Amino acid sequence: MDPDTLSKAFVEHYYSTFDTNRAGLANLYQESSMLTFEGQKIQGSQNIVNKLTSLPFQQCKHTITTNDCQPSGPAGGMLVFVSGNLQLAGEQHALKFSQMFHLMPTPQGSFYVYNDIFRLNYA
Repeated sequence: MDPDTLSKAFVEHYYSTFDTNRAGLANLYQESSMLTFEGQKIQGSQNIVNKLTSLPFQQCKHTITTNDCQPSGPAGGMLVFVSGNLQLAGEQHALKFSQMFHLMPTPQGSFYVYNDIFRLNYA
């Protein structure tokens, strides 16, 4: 699968799962994975999911505006950079965000999130 197709499929799966069942993101991370969420560093699949499921909103909808990717290193990794809008339930205005994923291949032929950096973009 070419990088652009893989990136598009990953992004669709990630944000669809985030918007409907955040706990379902656990299988995308491993114990070596790290999330930096608005400057807070969190390591390990369970800790990352605990952070994502404890965010102070229950319902949201991501709309992706850009999705850029590059192959990363000899191990077959991939960098994915996403920007878009995050609409929270009950809020009039969407929040702008940027997120970067460093995906690494698994022995089974899929990918997991090794690094994940999320930031809201304030105007």
